Amino acid sequence: MRNIKMLLLAAAITFGFSSANAVTIDTAGSTFKWKATKKIGGGHYGTIKLLEAKATVKEGKIVSGNFVMDMTSFTVDDLDGGMEKKFLGHVKSGDFFQVGKYPKATLTITGQKDNKAIGKLKIKKDEHPIEVAFVKKDNTYVGTMEFDRTKYDITYGSDKFFSKLAADKVIDDIVKVDFILKTAEPKAAKKKTK
Repeated sequence: MRNIKMLLLAAAITFGFSSANAVTIDTAGSTFKWKATKKIGGGHYGTIKLLEAKATVKEGKIVSGNFVMDMTSFTVDDLDGGMEKKFLGHVKSGDFFQVGKYPKATLTITGQKDNKAIGKLKIKKDEHPIEVAFVKKDNTYVGTMEFDRTKYDITYGSDKFFSKLAADKVIDDIVKVDFILKTAEPKAAKKKTK
């Protein structure tokens, strides 16, 4: 009996140092940056705001979490004036993200694999597996992910579905998203030099 108690105590001490901890995400200070390109030059980029977020961290890595993106906040940063308005109207329409019906997109992290966070990305009514590469820097997590928009019923301008499109009208199926998640974790204190 004594040996069993000692083993349990040793296990508690061993694994206690690597237990997962919930962290608070600063949604206002976090940014999601998207980028879409064409087959022949060009493309557009912009931002999406983070509406809600929660995460659990273990040994400096995000092992679980839920991040809700506000699709109504969609911006395009390389256009302005009438072109900006036209682009946003189109990207929020049924040809793309159908924002009126689906105002949110959700990234759910469920674990880690090969130094990447794994989970699911839900856009509109569809949800598919996703991998996210995260790097921790002070009190932030810098990440990147890529997804195939056609899996989410966004086929406009895709030569996978429209083979007769002119080459300069073809939009790449892969969309890249870079982001910075700010947490409430304090930065490590700098050691005073004598």
